Amino acid sequence: MSLPEFFFERVTSEIHQQMEGVLALAERLSRQPMGADAQACVAGVAEAARTVRQILASSTDLKTAATNGLTFTLEPKRLADLADDIQGRWQDRALAGGVTLLFSYDGDPDTVVLIDAERIGQVFDAFIAQALAGVRRGAVEATLRAVADGDQVRLEGSVRGGSERVLGDRALDIREIEALFGLETALGVALGRSIVTAMQGDVRVESNVGAGETLTFHIVAQRAPDEVVAPETLVQHDRAAHILVVDDNATNRMVAETLCEMFDCTSESAVDGVEAVEAARTGRFDLILMDIKMPRMDGVSATREIRGFPGPAGRVPIIALTANADPEDAAGYLKAGMNGVVEKPMKPENLLRALQENLGGGAAVAA
Repeated sequence: MSLPEFFFERVTSEIHQQMEGVLALAERLSRQPMGADAQACVAGVAEAARTVRQILASSTDLKTAATNGLTFTLEPKRLADLADDIQGRWQDRALAGGVTLLFSYDGDPDTVVLIDAERIGQVFDAFIAQALAGVRRGAVEATLRAVADGDQVRLEGSVRGGSERVLGDRALDIREIEALFGLETALGVALGRSIVTAMQGDVRVESNVGAGETLTFHIVAQRAPDEVVAPETLVQHDRAAHILVVDDNATNRMVAETLCEMFDCTSESAVDGVEAVEAARTGRFDLILMDIKMPRMDGVSATREIRGFPGPAGRVPIIALTANADPEDAAGYLKAGMNGVVEKPMKPENLLRALQENLGGGAAVAA
């Protein structure tokens, strides 16, 4: 870590800690008997501290996105509950500003997907904040739509604001948003767009009839299994198995890492065959989940490289991850030195079976 990065982290951490202290003191003061003016001052202090805290959090996330990429934690989430959570966060704030927030969920109420609900919430928070900042009266409409397609669910989030401004069919850049709505909103929107992009999605803006705009984003999520797989621990020599996940698609890596975590395995990731070969050379992995089609070096070529290593590093079990799992292709992967094939999109029971079969030599499965 460079010296500027070190001080950036230290300063932001210190400011965040001080703001937490200010909020705690403000909350304690608000419980004391005092006049209306004093209460308003305390509320203003608390709101200012929350704003600073949010600006720090968004700017830190944006710096991370630009340098190392955002991290995601995928967990089963019922989409109807996600919509309720977001509406609950914003309902009172909208009413306090004289605006009605109408949030609806359009989809099967029982649909559960593997998703980072906090990150999706950040996207909605950013777009709702921008819409509320541009509305003086009336309503802001937000919708979460879910359309199932086999094991995948296409999610569409939209936020419609009734601003008096006429923007045209283009997204405002961050400087324009800051000029209109302030730094906090601009940072939030920038982060929201980064989150959608990192999840292989897209954002678009459309002008409403009259004035205002509708912000819409699309992402694809993996449907969670109908029955939650009971967490099991794959143990390799009295420790949790350590798995290398290799895939050039960020969403696929997140799904694989999440499923590994469900079975109490630890994991690291690589984005192509070149990185996979270098990681495997260390010999610290008990199994490798290897995508087939990747830039720079594909999974078959990477497997052949790894099989040339001496000792345990060259004998590590390698499982192919591919949408092309017909018998002829599978035979080719096995001939190249792979130990099995798991078809995409991955199902928990299929991955668990592959892990059990290939870690069985020194592994035990504990319920």
